[in-house]
Amino acid sequence: MRTASGRLGRRRVGTEWQPARTIQTMSPGRADRGTPVGRWSTAGWLMGKPLGIPVYVAPTWLIVAALITWVFAPAVQLRVPGIGLARYAVSFAFAVLLYLSVLAHELSHAVVARRLGMPVRRITLQLLGGLTEIEGESRTPGREFLVAFAGPATSLVLGGIGVGLVSLLTPGTITHLLVVELTVANILVGVFNLVPGLPLDGGRVLAAGVWALTGRRATGIRAAAWTGRVAAVGVLVVPIVAAWLTGTSVDPVMVLWAALIAAFIWAGAGQALATAAVRERLPSLSVRRLTRRAVPVAADLPVSEAVRRAGEAQAGALVVVDRAGNPVGLVSEAAVAATPVGRRPWIQVGTLSRTVEASLVLSADLDGEHLVQALRQAPSSEYLVVERNGDIYGVLVTADVERAFARA
Repeated sequence: MRTASGRLGRRRVGTEWQPARTIQTMSPGRADRGTPVGRWSTAGWLMGKPLGIPVYVAPTWLIVAALITWVFAPAVQLRVPGIGLARYAVSFAFAVLLYLSVLAHELSHAVVARRLGMPVRRITLQLLGGLTEIEGESRTPGREFLVAFAGPATSLVLGGIGVGLVSLLTPGTITHLLVVELTVANILVGVFNLVPGLPLDGGRVLAAGVWALTGRRATGIRAAAWTGRVAAVGVLVVPIVAAWLTGTSVDPVMVLWAALIAAFIWAGAGQALATAAVRERLPSLSVRRLTRRAVPVAADLPVSEAVRRAGEAQAGALVVVDRAGNPVGLVSEAAVAATPVGRRPWIQVGTLSRTVEASLVLSADLDGEHLVQALRQAPSSEYLVVERNGDIYGVLVTADVERAFARA
């Protein structure tokens, strides 16, 4: 499958208080770095960059903040008599402090991930808590455990600090009230996020444990995803069972919140199951097996002649080379197909090529997840595939990879 000519020289070549908190792995992005603080983007409002990590507030946070302000205000009135309308200001302050606790939870994930060599794209505070987007994935179960456990551990530490502060404050004051409520909230967040089911942090801890025992990441993800679905059902029935045990009527607001949280967890678990299925297909993706034989051509060669040579050699791709035989361009299959046959003798093949950049050069030894990560980092329709010594092996067409994945 490989051509005999051509070398590449030295170019060488993926809650907080909320119950449905997830850590997503994303492909590299650069949009966050140019967004001024306070400006709107697709992720929300950029509020700052603590430790160099962009932190966004999604519009859905305003809904939750308003709801917390309205629900918590009567409790403020009851515990701080005579406060009047200021109860709404105190209640809103609690909402803000609660999300600052969520931010601390998310920052702990981000800091640990960066210390382990995984860049963090951004943190978003949203409807049901926070979301940390991490580029790349943990290479070992131990690293996955550390990143996942950091969040609940931080929430529990904040809860412990709150317990210590409460005894030092005067009961009946606004400060005492806020510290008590935040202490309870952080402890609940820490405990709930340790529930062993995806997409909760505890689910990632469980997935890391199963991964360590079986040696298969996908098995760990699948096990934690199914326990996540069990957790979703549990959350849904909690307010109903609680009302039955206490002999009271079912609170429709609590049922609504439980249904929302359960749906979020169920959906996250479903995504995790889909991810596990994808991982099981990845080993079948091999650059050597999918690479097309390529014919080297000069940039000024007519397209018609280049196509003729490829057909004669039974090759499926064209690589533009310079006089020394070094690859300088990848001919676009789509561009050739779009060129009318009658015009091909008058068009130079170099005009239908893309410059060979370092990011478009792949090692012939890539496979599985490493291949997918390489394609995500530099999206393109064609890639130049080379041997370890720089010799051209052929051209990898993204459409071929997609078809192979679908068949798998």
